[in-house]
Amino acid sequence: MLERLSERDKRALKIGAICAVGVAALVFGTKWLGHWAQARRSLAGVEAKLEAIRVDETRQAGLASIVPVFEMPQKEETQKFLFRNKFNEQLKKAGINSKPLQVLPAAKKAKQEDYRLLRLKCSAKCRFGQLLDLLARLNENPYLVGIEELRVKCDPKNRGDVEVDLTVSTFVR
Repeated sequence: MLERLSERDKRALKIGAICAVGVAALVFGTKWLGHWAQARRSLAGVEAKLEAIRVDETRQAGLASIVPVFEMPQKEETQKFLFRNKFNEQLKKAGINSKPLQVLPAAKKAKQEDYRLLRLKCSAKCRFGQLLDLLARLNENPYLVGIEELRVKCDPKNRGDVEVDLTVSTFVR
């Protein structure tokens, strides 16, 4: 059939085919370029987020030092010993002389619970600044779960002295 066409018709068909391929390439190429540009913008956004959260090693070490450390609960006797010793150490660092710590019995554990709460009660007389130092450093205790009770009573004769009843808790297995 191509043999019957003249040279001029053949040239017109070739130019038409080239134009059809060019139009198809233009349509699909612009769509592909749009997707490519969107992917690059998305990648740039993700890289910006990664750069925003990237910290140098010294700053990361500083951040890690202020995060409280928590040790997993152990058997009741072991955990009671570790928790009491660490809490006594913190009391001494704060300069607080307390009465002997009372270990309050751990509540019975329910079937769905894996851990029980063991509480230590501390009664002491100290300066208000010493109490604040203790409270500020309590999160350094890796066995501490929380402060259950804090009762502060001011001495009427000397306003700087306080009587403290503090109950702290830990988990035990």
